[in-house]
Amino acid sequence: MAQIGEAQVLAALKSITDPDRGGDIVSLGMLSGLVVRDGHVAFSIEVDPKRGAQAEPVRHAAEKAVEALPGVLSVTAVLTAHRAAPQAAAPAPKGGHGHAHAHGPAEQKPLVPGVKFIVAVASGKGGVGKSTTSVNLALALAANGRKVGLLDADIYGPSMPRMMGIAGRPNSPDGKRLEPMENFGIKVMSMGFLVAEDTPMIWRGPMVMSALQQMLRDVNWGDLDVLVVDMPPGTGDAQLTMAQQVPLAGAVIVSTPQDIALLDARKGLNMFRRVDVPVLGIIENMSYFCCPNCGHRTDIFSHGGARKEADDLGMEFLGEIPLHLSIRETSDQGQPIVVSQPDSEHAKVYRQIATRLWDKISGGGRVAPKIVVQ
Repeated sequence: MAQIGEAQVLAALKSITDPDRGGDIVSLGMLSGLVVRDGHVAFSIEVDPKRGAQAEPVRHAAEKAVEALPGVLSVTAVLTAHRAAPQAAAPAPKGGHGHAHAHGPAEQKPLVPGVKFIVAVASGKGGVGKSTTSVNLALALAANGRKVGLLDADIYGPSMPRMMGIAGRPNSPDGKRLEPMENFGIKVMSMGFLVAEDTPMIWRGPMVMSALQQMLRDVNWGDLDVLVVDMPPGTGDAQLTMAQQVPLAGAVIVSTPQDIALLDARKGLNMFRRVDVPVLGIIENMSYFCCPNCGHRTDIFSHGGARKEADDLGMEFLGEIPLHLSIRETSDQGQPIVVSQPDSEHAKVYRQIATRLWDKISGGGRVAPKIVVQ
């Protein structure tokens, strides 16, 4: 039974030389995020951003070397550009020359030309209905007259193709940039369009980041008022890096009313505060159960937790969405409730939340308060 391990992979990768730097990629410290699991190998090779595409032969050679090993079923190798931008921007320029800004935030911010605001929808843990909320929020923003895009950044469990009722693969007319898929008037991009639905993703942070940056940068989003990003659940590396590298106008946290989920929501809030991303508010999902037969309301998860939590944390409570069969069913059928039942109470709640969100991001709500010392 040939079980492939990290040692064999590293040994194979030691045979790959980087022509520019004249050493092997392992000794040069270019390898990161190596994962070896059940015969599937994934890793990323960090290169100078200036080299970009010229490093492609190195990536290809590394992939081939690992593929040749007995017991390897698949290899995913990704190039990641390692930028030291934030540090470079930190010191104030001496002597009045404005060079420091050249590689600081200015380089990071215009990641998606034509997109006015990027809003992340996040949760402290999985299973709180974050993707359903993202989809219906995006559709509600569009129903309110905005031009909207939806980026499924949940690399490990991309659900947008199914929820948005879109099948097929995106086209790339010039071979460089992808055209986003579209339905219900919303432009959508998801890892789910690029890999088969049953393919397990075993990527680590750096690879997830390079995939996300490509889905932001190399997709023709066109002119959008809002790009809604459905973040992976949790508050790990991928989320933190994304919050740092993507010019987010703000984040919305989705939580269920149970105390445990609220502790997770708090983690999400703290993560965004750490990287100076404004948290626009919290949405309580599966807030209460409304009986479809008699209309009786039952607070299964001790209702109202998120509202209280929002007050305690000094953030806005954006609204509560009930636990209702039709919300789940319409999402699973690719006919989200905001478009399939626009006059329903649930659709109205999403639209109210979308109105409030738009007011917050577009109404200059992001201007830092001026502190005047008298």
